[in-house]
Amino acid sequence: MQELDCYSGNDMMYVATDCIVFGFSSDELKLLIFPRRVEPNKGAWSLIGSFVTLDEDVDSAAQRVLEQITGLEHVFFEQLKTYGAADRDSGYRCISVAQYALIRIGEYDRELVEKHGAYWYKLDEVPPLCLDHDQMVRDALTELRRKARYQPIGFELLPEKFTLPQLISLYEAIYQKKLDPRNFRKKILSLNVLTKLEEKDKSNSKKGAYFYKFNSENYKRLLESGYHFEL
Repeated sequence: MQELDCYSGNDMMYVATDCIVFGFSSDELKLLIFPRRVEPNKGAWSLIGSFVTLDEDVDSAAQRVLEQITGLEHVFFEQLKTYGAADRDSGYRCISVAQYALIRIGEYDRELVEKHGAYWYKLDEVPPLCLDHDQMVRDALTELRRKARYQPIGFELLPEKFTLPQLISLYEAIYQKKLDPRNFRKKILSLNVLTKLEEKDKSNSKKGAYFYKFNSENYKRLLESGYHFEL
């Protein structure tokens, strides 16, 4: 009995990866977008993305896209979800595996970003995006807020050394609401996941604010001890 070839005679489709790239500066959470280069919707604002080639993993494709646009080789990113509505792309049948990425705005290659026509928009000023990219951004924000509560994911958006006011501003930007600075400071310091430095940031006042670093080793020990991290 002849075996059936399950790969032939079936419809073909493309697989893409779209990256929701978040950054943080001037107390604002920002999104990196650029003009779409191909039809349909050529020239419309779009997330950073690419088709996945036959010889690469989906995550490898995301790494490639992020490095090509930002110049950074080691970017924090995680898969968000797969978007597979039959009519999501009028150009051809295509599913997209979305990734959300967090980068330190001060470290990316500005010339490279400008070369690709990419632009940082404040979240409340992002123009309408093509295809289903607006939904991807909404879903990524929901996931970022969920993760930030139970994991120190927000530190991926801060420079290596930061002040407590900067940390509070970041979490206010993520949650889009004001936090009680006294309670937040008390909670984060009680977790012992920050290392206080001797250096101060005096850009906003003569007294200045001490710089801190995230202590990943202490955080790992907390997890191993069964501690439930929550901010």
